[in-house]
Amino acid sequence: MSFGILDWAVLGLFMAALLGVVIWVALQKEEDTEDYFLAGRDAGWLVIGASIFASNIGSEHLVGLASAGAESGMAMAHWELHSWLILVLAWIFVPFYWRTHVFTTPEFLERRYSPQTRTFFSFISLVSYILTKVSVTVFAGGLAIKEIFGIDALFGVDFFWIAAISLILVTGAYTVAGGMKAVLWTSVLQTPVLLLGSIIILIAGLTRLGGDAGFLGGFPVMSEVNGEKMHLFRPIDDPRFPWPAVVGGSIIIGSWYWCTDQYIVQRVLSARDMKQARRGGIFGAYLKLLPVLIFLIPGMIAFALAEKGMLAMPDGANTAFPVLVRELLPEGVKGVVLGGAIAALMSSLASLFNSSATLFTVDFYERLRPGKSEKHYLHVGRWATAAVVLLGVAWVPVIPFLGDSLYEALQKVQGLIAPAIVAVFFLGVFSSRITPAAGFIGLVAGFAAGMFRLILELSPGLARANAFFAGLAQMNWLYYCCALLVFTIAVMVVVSAATRPKSDAELDGITYRSITPEQKQETRKSWNGWDVFHTAVILGVIALVYVLFW
Repeated sequence: MSFGILDWAVLGLFMAALLGVVIWVALQKEEDTEDYFLAGRDAGWLVIGASIFASNIGSEHLVGLASAGAESGMAMAHWELHSWLILVLAWIFVPFYWRTHVFTTPEFLERRYSPQTRTFFSFISLVSYILTKVSVTVFAGGLAIKEIFGIDALFGVDFFWIAAISLILVTGAYTVAGGMKAVLWTSVLQTPVLLLGSIIILIAGLTRLGGDAGFLGGFPVMSEVNGEKMHLFRPIDDPRFPWPAVVGGSIIIGSWYWCTDQYIVQRVLSARDMKQARRGGIFGAYLKLLPVLIFLIPGMIAFALAEKGMLAMPDGANTAFPVLVRELLPEGVKGVVLGGAIAALMSSLASLFNSSATLFTVDFYERLRPGKSEKHYLHVGRWATAAVVLLGVAWVPVIPFLGDSLYEALQKVQGLIAPAIVAVFFLGVFSSRITPAAGFIGLVAGFAAGMFRLILELSPGLARANAFFAGLAQMNWLYYCCALLVFTIAVMVVVSAATRPKSDAELDGITYRSITPEQKQETRKSWNGWDVFHTAVILGVIALVYVLFW
């Protein structure tokens, strides 16, 4: 099916609405760093929760998670059942972040450990954005749009690059114009479009698969065709997804992403108070319950359709989502779904651009060049955004070599970055005995060990140099992620035993032991029974999914 006039009209309406929101935000924006990077710290729970979800659900989910569903079934669903980790952010970390009034999570590490720890964590964060978020989002977005439009080349140039770069430029322009307010408010528009488009794909796929039985008959057929791939937990000897490694690895990666990454945490830092920050997290956790249903299962539907000869995926699992759009949907509806895909790409990139600018400007440039004007720092932040985008685009060609599944490739790289960060943050908050030296050395050692594994994966010749290197390269990547966490914790404990910790007065509410009675009272006033009720509902839904797909 071709992309028709009605599809263009629907897509045009979405883009016009997006432009209207950006113009409205830009006209009321104030030119200071708190307003530009944290929306003036005046955001409510609705925009925070919508932004958490829209920032997380990029085109790598529409394309990558559908690809994972087609290729490995429910194995990667553990990563999408992390609503409970957003609750960890809301209930455990929000009070610490809020009472310190930090701009960035690296700034929090400076308060807990040292300026050196802050600088190195900022560096790690920027590297992770380049290696994962920018490159995978651009790769997935360009692939989706190329496949949906059905255009191989335009003016002699691969249409993949035309689509990807065009969306980068559009997203970058409105992020620069509106800052964090633009990111938050465009998410309110993008989230329902994204959800609507994904739900349409789910229904259309199950209806086609169900045949005469219709929508309700599609799910049993999908389950039968996928067979063992319907299970969340694979045998312990499974070469790719042994269940202990999946559980441990996914929790480590999720803890980094949801509780410590500036990309997500910046949304709750923009809240007007602790209550709005927590409730924004709870609302985001509700939305995070949806991806398995609306992103991963459509990939499993595509696999079932292909197995039954009802759908062709000649270019492999990574094209599951765009092929479903192109082959199953009528004119007009394809415009809605493509609007959702574009919304996913733009929301993720906009959040990334703003977070990157914040990290570079606040954690690097402002500390090196203090005393400059607010407009000067904003100008530097905008140029930093452009640099991150260019580096991410340069990394895109490497992504296909990291695995058959785009989503799995994303998690592989994040699994090498996350363990050291998780150890430093969680030990830092829960133990006052961990010393500043331990925080810095643990972060450096864990990150170096993770990057060494990445080098081995990209350099087969080096991996075969000796038995030790070969063993590291061949270790299941999820077990390696778990081993990295244990290694980093061990380094931190050993270093802490030989160095001096900070006093409770120096920590002042940054660890559980140093929280004052007044700070405890402030936290208690920020939640009530409704917050507990909604938290329990979310946990109950997650438990039900695990029972159904055990």
